[in-house]
Amino acid sequence: MKVLVVGGGAREHAIVEALDKDDAELYVVMKNRNPGIARLCRDILYIPETEVEKIVDWASGIGIEMAIIGPEGPLEAGLVDELREVGIPCVGPTKDLAKLETSKSFTRGLFEKYDIPGNAKYAAFHNMEGVREWLEKLGEYVIKDDGLCGGKGVKLSGEHLATIDDGVAYAEECIRKHGAVVIEEKFIGEEFSLQALSDGFTVIGSPLAQDHKRAYEGDTGPNTGGMGSYSDNDHSLPFLRESDYEEALAITQKTCDALREECGEPYKGVMYGGFIATKDGVKCVEFNARFGDPEAMNVLPILESSFLKICQAIVDGTLRPEMADYMKKATVCKYIVPKGYGVKSLAGAEITLDEDHIKTVGARLYYASVNEENGKVYTTSSRSLAVIGIADDIAEAERVCESALESIKGEVFMRHDIGTPDAIEKRIKRMRGIRG
Repeated sequence: MKVLVVGGGAREHAIVEALDKDDAELYVVMKNRNPGIARLCRDILYIPETEVEKIVDWASGIGIEMAIIGPEGPLEAGLVDELREVGIPCVGPTKDLAKLETSKSFTRGLFEKYDIPGNAKYAAFHNMEGVREWLEKLGEYVIKDDGLCGGKGVKLSGEHLATIDDGVAYAEECIRKHGAVVIEEKFIGEEFSLQALSDGFTVIGSPLAQDHKRAYEGDTGPNTGGMGSYSDNDHSLPFLRESDYEEALAITQKTCDALREECGEPYKGVMYGGFIATKDGVKCVEFNARFGDPEAMNVLPILESSFLKICQAIVDGTLRPEMADYMKKATVCKYIVPKGYGVKSLAGAEITLDEDHIKTVGARLYYASVNEENGKVYTTSSRSLAVIGIADDIAEAERVCESALESIKGEVFMRHDIGTPDAIEKRIKRMRGIRG
């Protein structure tokens, strides 16, 4: 089968690797030369992933039979709509359905209209009238830019915003940028990610993961696209109850059904829910309309079933829970990022690495936003490499990951605390305190 993958990051490297196992004939659209993806595909179109017309012309010209959309930008640009017009089915929602991610106010309103559990107290603003009063009423709050911000558009009181004046200023910035801002209550608890697969009717879950957004160890510093993540061998997380997974999956199913009713068509693709376990149960922080990055690397490498067959079932509307079987393994993913990432990245710096060593210690390497020139790898302004340790438990997976990181050199840094026993124990103790 001729399959098009759109995107050139580590998430897409993991997608391409999973499809390559099924002997798919792979074609990729990406901006930079990702060497890991380049080795596995038949041909590459090097253009921005939002140039819809050029992508559609190329895909139809080479006889693509199915497309899988990695990042959110092409979804917002309507790439799925245009590919479907020329007869190419897609794993990824249409522009209208992708508002699940591209508009925070749409999703909160959907939850309210269809009485979906886990919603927040919120208000959407298109101008500054009433913003200060709402912030004062909430006390603790979260401010979300209504549009896409690469995972960096959310700021919390007490963490990023010290005063009401800070909150007012950030709300004004969001309105100037995208015309709207969502301000909602701040949930207290531990966040987790559930990446569910959907054919618009059936929703099936995958192993849960926990992402780490802050740039520096101890969960400090600026928000980023994600510095790493981990998952456990039982497909839950050490600080969660069994019922938390079930609640999150039920919310996802209700959201899928609501989208079908609201938009008049089934949602075909990944519904990646950011959830938080609180003393009052599971709440929804946000939804994304594609695989998480880094969380895709926690689930795709341990998928035992055929990813190609799952994708085919998504577009055909024949998805069933038994189609996705995952190994009982724990994973720890750590991102290598350019010096200054999160503030001002050092682009164009060479990274040296020993792929043989990484394989020997049992880890996986996924190239992210890098450029390969003359056999050498260079940083861009975004994340560079993802290294994943896979083992029987989180502690061992973290050790495998750290062993692999030893062979990577350059003007880069990473968070070493992700997946460590101390970091996880802090989360367990915190949830015990919250839930009693």
